[in-house]
Amino acid sequence: MKKSLLALASGAFILGAAEFVMMGILPQAAEATHVSIPTAGNYISAYAFGVCIGTLILVFGRKVPPRNLIVLFMVIALVGNTMSAFAPNAAILIVARFISGLPHGAFFGTATLIAKTLAEKGKEAQAVSIMVTGQTVANMLGVPAGTLLAEYLNWRLAFGALAAWAAMTIVLTVTMIPYVAPIKDAGIAGQFKFLTRRGPWVILAAVFTGNAGVFCWWSYVSPWLQKTGGWSSSLVPFLMMLAGFGMVVGGLIGGRITDRWRHAGTAALGQTISGIGLLMVLLLPGNHFTTALLTFWIAFGLFFISAPQQLLMTEAGQGGGELIAGAAVQVAFNFGNAVGSIVGGMMLTTFSMNYRFTGLGGLPLAILSIGLLTFYSWRCESDTQAAQRLHEITVG
Repeated sequence: MKKSLLALASGAFILGAAEFVMMGILPQAAEATHVSIPTAGNYISAYAFGVCIGTLILVFGRKVPPRNLIVLFMVIALVGNTMSAFAPNAAILIVARFISGLPHGAFFGTATLIAKTLAEKGKEAQAVSIMVTGQTVANMLGVPAGTLLAEYLNWRLAFGALAAWAAMTIVLTVTMIPYVAPIKDAGIAGQFKFLTRRGPWVILAAVFTGNAGVFCWWSYVSPWLQKTGGWSSSLVPFLMMLAGFGMVVGGLIGGRITDRWRHAGTAALGQTISGIGLLMVLLLPGNHFTTALLTFWIAFGLFFISAPQQLLMTEAGQGGGELIAGAAVQVAFNFGNAVGSIVGGMMLTTFSMNYRFTGLGGLPLAILSIGLLTFYSWRCESDTQAAQRLHEITVG
């Protein structure tokens, strides 16, 4: 594996952990800041909204070498996670989470471009999936470690560790990632030209609805495991590790299939896996076995779709909009996360805190995402060869 991919994966690790660690420490953070669990869902939403706003960094940084942008993103992550570690109340924690989310989408858009540029021909999706593996390993190891810290020491230590990791990644970026020229300067308007076509909007709508559906459940996975599955809080970190393992496996398998088959078709397959899991969350009785199985299953599907969706949008933005297009996936992803968290909280309030009904809230959204990706694959992916696929992306 190229050293540059290791540095990019390290950046993906810190952002992935910063995004998802709150799900594992939500009860402790809610208690410490004196809010209810549904209200604490705003700590998740704040990060997601930061992702959406932070993409604007790329609009004004289009002439900056991608490696320098990665350094900037890590500095912002360092500041945001340090603030989270010392936040004295709910309001400050929301602001800190918002700042922590600012570099997320911009990072993945930039890192996708670097990974794709430095990859061997025909292995672009695998290179992107290796970069994204940092995010999935964060869920397999980083998030459970944060949950353990919250359970036995203090939830604030999780954010302190992430701040230190961001500092380390700055060093890795400077020493391991070679110079990559800035993208073609198409001007501010030119960066968004790809959005004048229908295809990219279909992809973004699928990303948004799919992740909103999953996050109706995932935002509350820790209390779901305890209340529905009967797991003790001390075992939740190990179940989060199981989820992270599912994400790692799903991401790597999804990347390999993407290099050999249709991008949107692969994403539709992964979203179907998650949709089946959400249906089972609603229908199956809660016990140790079913909740552990579904935790792995849905997590597998959630990251199975990462590489194909990132590549679909990066290729759609060619001609000066690659960074914005790649970041747009993360904007849609996290906007979906924010909406999913809100919808999941509404389902809990409506159904007397019965966590099985988070699956009911997410299922229609997942079905809509499957339909959108299937439509796109049928309409725009008539050929599975990479060069032809790139041509077809401009259709519609």
